[in-house]
Amino acid sequence: MTIGAKPRTILIAEDDQDDRQWIKEALAKCQFEQPISFVVDGEELMDFLLHRGKYTATGNLAYPGLILLDLNMPRKDGRECLKEIKNDPRIRHIPVIILTTSRAAEDTFRTYSLGANTVFHKPVTFDNLVKIMQTLTDYWFGMAEVPL
Repeated sequence: MTIGAKPRTILIAEDDQDDRQWIKEALAKCQFEQPISFVVDGEELMDFLLHRGKYTATGNLAYPGLILLDLNMPRKDGRECLKEIKNDPRIRHIPVIILTTSRAAEDTFRTYSLGANTVFHKPVTFDNLVKIMQTLTDYWFGMAEVPL
């Protein structure tokens, strides 16, 4: 990130409290210093992105620089959210990274078809999660040019 540039938030949609804590700790271990926001289900994710409900007052804030999306969430699953995100001209430019326990080939195929930028399987060990987070942040916040 260049000096004076606006920080870009990672928005993490994850319903499992333990997974949220693990991701937060892995990002800290990577020395990732950008803002991190969490939502716990697909409805809250879409409210956050579209500045609805409890997020109405955030309407003048920038969109996140990256969405880390779990597929299997309550109220609205990640597949539905991904479809809505990529069909909305206001937010379709935001990179969406899938982090899922699903190993089903049809989930991988479908999420890429819906516009996911990358799919990662949730690792079993913390060290492997740190590797994923390091790769993700190095690429999306260090190398890739994305619209702000």
